[in-house]
Amino acid sequence: MKQLIVNADDFGLTESVNKGIWDSCRGGIVTSATLLANGMGFENAAAVAKQIPELGVGVHLNLSEGKPVADATRIPTLVDRGGRLHMAPARLWAGIAAGQVSLSDIEVELRAQVMKIFRTGIRPTHFDGHKHVHVLPRVSEVVIRLAHEFRVQAVRCPEEQKIQTAGRLRDGRVSGFSTLKQSLVSGAVSLMAGSFRLKLEKAELLSPKHFFGISRTGFLNAGAIRQILENLPEGASELMCHPGYHDGDLQRAGTRLLAEREIEIQGLTATSVKDLVVSRGIQLLNYREFVESTQGAWAAA
Repeated sequence: MKQLIVNADDFGLTESVNKGIWDSCRGGIVTSATLLANGMGFENAAAVAKQIPELGVGVHLNLSEGKPVADATRIPTLVDRGGRLHMAPARLWAGIAAGQVSLSDIEVELRAQVMKIFRTGIRPTHFDGHKHVHVLPRVSEVVIRLAHEFRVQAVRCPEEQKIQTAGRLRDGRVSGFSTLKQSLVSGAVSLMAGSFRLKLEKAELLSPKHFFGISRTGFLNAGAIRQILENLPEGASELMCHPGYHDGDLQRAGTRLLAEREIEIQGLTATSVKDLVVSRGIQLLNYREFVESTQGAWAAA
């Protein structure tokens, strides 16, 4: 059986992103989303989540951007002089290795993010990381510890499967530099994710066997989605996406994905994409259903 979780990252970044996720779930193939606890649209996202119970909601752990959830004075090695998170994953990794970034600070901030989401009444279905920070060595151990603490049974493993796609940007062109950059990011993240999967298995945490989306970030249109679906392997897979609408709030959020998010909505809600899911017999499910189906299969074995 082919099962597919379609997870929208950045839930809570802005209200326009939340609206894009709503439309991509209700009118398309999105089944799950991960909530950004320090996003400017957090409260709106929490309200939206309660209106669409079929959407599985997890935690989008963030150490790289925005105002922290914890008091900045409690996490001095993670924030800049303005008290904001500011380190890209590579810089964060280097800081940890050099002893300049405290793992205790990381745990304080990530725990605060998870607790903020629990306080809304949402019980997270899974964890993943903004910019895949959750797979970094040392950070990954903190994430696994928090998953056990909060009884979260699934964590994304972004070890991307290689599928050759030919998606186009809205103007009909794909930048060679952009595709090369995303391919390199995919390779680096996947390398760390291979080791991370072993840690998840040892910790008895669940993750779909297959993963897609990093190499197509920025140009995940209907054609790219169809090609992923056409080549979907047996078993459980996850497709990462970033739907949203481009407005002033999104512009101010500092994300590099702007109009590209609207292209994703068009792809995720395209009739051709939805028809292909049906014709290929692909079972769409959210992370909660994935955990339940996996545990049910174990019990029946």
